[in-house]
This record gives sequence, structure tokens and C-alpha cells, in this order.
Amino acid sequence: MMKTKKPVHVGIYDTWADWEVGHAIAHLRAERFHREPGGYEIVTVGLSTEPITTMGGLRVVPDLALQDLSPADSTMLILPGADLWDAGDELAPFARAARAFLDAGVPVAAICGATAGLAREGLFDDRDHTSAALPYLEAQPGYEGAKRYLDRDAVTDGDLITAGPTEPVAFAREILGRLDTYRPEVLDAWYRLFAKSDPSAFGVLMSA
Repeated sequence: MMKTKKPVHVGIYDTWADWEVGHAIAHLRAERFHREPGGYEIVTVGLSTEPITTMGGLRVVPDLALQDLSPADSTMLILPGADLWDAGDELAPFARAARAFLDAGVPVAAICGATAGLAREGLFDDRDHTSAALPYLEAQPGYEGAKRYLDRDAVTDGDLITAGPTEPVAFAREILGRLDTYRPEVLDAWYRLFAKSDPSAFGVLMSA
């Protein structure tokens, strides 16, 4: 009997940077290349279920309100960047939700401005992480994690994944790897194809 996968939840909010999670959610949802049959259901989560407008101008209606989200019902929480992360504390509830997920042993992936929100929540103080640049995080109130900052395209430390705004493919690579979605050689080929346009990777994927 095939094990039922819990959904992957994606935070969405006004000014959400559309492109930053596209690779991750498309390839989590699609079954192709997966180690096991079946893709993941992608469920969007808003502060409420009122429509939001992305940075690209798309109008999106969240599937679920944040208050109704439980780590026990999720495989992972993905938090994309948005201008709102740098405009105040409106998105702080998502950072608090990230803390609840990590405390429950459920992975969290944050990219771009979402890393600033998690830094303000203190979630980087004792975990390896990355972001746009160290000075960006050092400007966040309460951030004390400089000693754990790594200048890499994306970083996984246990249940926490982080990436800077220019690395959506590396971000997806870490997400797919953390969830053991692809076999290692397939994940390597996937990254080489989508990040490096390496034609040698195509044959590996086609035989997967």
C-alpha cells in the first residue's frame, strides 16, 4: 500500500516574489523523476483566505489561512520572498509559524526576504544559513547568527533550508534533496540542467 504524502505548504502574501519558488513547487508536484510514485499536493497559505497580489501582478487566492495550519498536517513549509518582509512586521506570523514547524521537526525553506523574517525571529542564531548577503541579515533587529552565516547559493541545516534571491534553482535543489524526492544522481543532473544548461544532464533525466 502506497504511503499518502502530506501536502507541502507555501506561504503567499502581497508582493510575493513569484519566481522564487516556481522550480521547487512545480517539480514537487510533478511525478516525473520522483524516487517514489506520486507528487506532492501544493497548498497555499495566506494570513487569511483573502486574495493576494504577487510581485508579478498575479491575483492568487490562498487555500488556507495561517491560523488553520498545523505542522502535523504538513511535509514542509516554504516561505518565498516579498517586499512586505522588509516593510514591517505584517508577515511576522509566518516567521512564528516557521518556529513552530522547526520545533515540531517539520522542515522549513525560506528564500530572499523570508530569511530576514526568520532572522528577526531568532531562528538562525544556532543554525547554518545563508541569505542575500550577511550585512542584510545583520541589519535585522535581534539577529545574532553571523557566526553561522555561510556564503553559498543555498544551505540546508537539518530541517532548515535557506537561499538568497538569485538562487531559486539551488533553493529547489535543497528542497528536493531534503525530501529525498530524487535519487542523488538524478538530483545532480536536474540541477546541472536547470542551473547550468548542461546538455549531458538531459540523458540522465531521460533514463530516470
